[in-house]
Amino acid sequence: MEHYFDKIQTCATVIKNRCETIPEVAVVLGSGLGDIVDQLAHPIILPYDSLPFFPQSTVVGHKGQLILGELKGKPVLIMAGRTHYYEGYSMKEVVFPIYVFQALGIKTLILTNACGGINEEYQPGDIVLIEDFINLAFNNPLIGVNDDRLGPRFPDMSEPFSFKQIDKVKRIQPDLKHGTYGFFSGPYYETRAEIQAFKRMGCDLIGMSTVPETIAANHCGMEVLAFSIVTNMATGIQKVKHDHQRVLDTAVLASAKLKALLLAWFD
Repeated sequence: MEHYFDKIQTCATVIKNRCETIPEVAVVLGSGLGDIVDQLAHPIILPYDSLPFFPQSTVVGHKGQLILGELKGKPVLIMAGRTHYYEGYSMKEVVFPIYVFQALGIKTLILTNACGGINEEYQPGDIVLIEDFINLAFNNPLIGVNDDRLGPRFPDMSEPFSFKQIDKVKRIQPDLKHGTYGFFSGPYYETRAEIQAFKRMGCDLIGMSTVPETIAANHCGMEVLAFSIVTNMATGIQKVKHDHQRVLDTAVLASAKLKALLLAWFD
């Protein structure tokens, strides 16, 4: 994207002009998780198509709205629906919203997703706290000329997900499952051989989002916390073929558990 920094600032200014209070926490909602916004008090809804240069989500289960409101009396920005690399966007377009959040003053980014389970201790409907990632797409949003106004050329990635926030979540729910998320470009579901390879590499989860945003958020200095809803077991583990509608249905059913966890985090 040409004039990337200027476009970020332009979009951030439009959002600031439409909102009295800008929160320090943003939450990105994955497939089928949009009903979490029902918990918001005093919502202000900004459709993505009303925001200059903001990428438009094309996937079923993603509303395409930026919503400012309050959870437990605390201001929060909700991104109801994300864009994915497999939709044809460049990596820089995928993470454009993250840099807009940073320009707004967001300090903590909470990412959620619907994904497949590789670790057979998981089952569909489980919430999993992400502790690390493996980038299996072999591309990332920092490739290319670096803009020092956004972050350093070589950002550290030894703590992609905030240890402090992970510890906080574990205190809230000590029995919460946790693991390593593998980022796969998609949009096809992985083959049996790929899943076996990813398992040997140390992946507990496999999905098509979250890692580009995590990289960008670390690049620009945010704390990141991330959760997966296991909506299906990975290829070769589950006995039925993959189906996106079933993924959405499972995410909706499990979203109540994630809502409860997020509300506890905001206490």
